[in-house]
Amino acid sequence: MTYLVRGQLDKAISSFYSFDKDLAKEVIKNEKRVNGSELKIDAKGEHILALFNPVAIDLRFVVASLKMVSDLERIGDNAKGIAQYVTKCENSYDADLIEKIRFKEMTDTALEMLSILSESFETDNTKLARTLFSKDELMDEINLNANQIMTDYLKNQSDPEKVMQAIYFLTIIRKMERVGDYVTNIAEEIIFYVKAKVLRHKRKSLKISDSDSDNDSDSN
Repeated sequence: MTYLVRGQLDKAISSFYSFDKDLAKEVIKNEKRVNGSELKIDAKGEHILALFNPVAIDLRFVVASLKMVSDLERIGDNAKGIAQYVTKCENSYDADLIEKIRFKEMTDTALEMLSILSESFETDNTKLARTLFSKDELMDEINLNANQIMTDYLKNQSDPEKVMQAIYFLTIIRKMERVGDYVTNIAEEIIFYVKAKVLRHKRKSLKISDSDSDNDSDSN
C-alpha cells in the first residue's frame, strides 16, 4: 500500500509539472485501489485481533498497522486532490511562482519521505524513521513561507484566471504539507511498535538516549 500511495503521489506531482491532464485523471481513477487496500488491511487486522489474540510486539504491530493504513489512505486522498487541481486549470501553473515558493524542493522531499518510510517499516529501523521529523519541518517551513509569497503575488495580479490558479496552487501546497504530517504520523507508529514508545504529541520534547539510538532493530 505504501508503494501504491507513493506511486499515486509521484504521478500527481508529475502531472502538475507537465500539466498532463490524462495522467491526473489516472491518479483520480486509481484512488479506488488505495481505498481498497485500506479496507483489506483493516479486515485482516481485525481478523488477527479477534482470532489470534496477539500480545507484546505482535499486538503493537497490528494496532500500529491499523493506524498507519488510515494515514496512507489520507496521503492517497491528497494525491487525488492535487490531480484534481491539475484538471481544473486551463493553463499550466506559473513557473516563476513555483520556483519562488520552492515547491520542487517540497515535492522532492515528500517523495523522499515516502521512500524512507517504506524502508524503515520493512527493516524496523527506528533511527531511519526519526530522520523524517526534520524533513517534515522543512515541509512546514516552505508551507509557512508560501503565505507571504502568495500574498505578494496576488497584490500585483489582476487576471482573474491567474488569481484563481494561485488559490488552487496554495491549496496544493497545503495538501503537500499534510502529506508530510501523515508520513511523520506513520513514523511515530513504527517507533511505537518497535520500541514501545508513544511519541504522538511529544515529538518536540523527545530526547533520544545513546543506548536507544544504537539499538534500532530491537524487536522484543
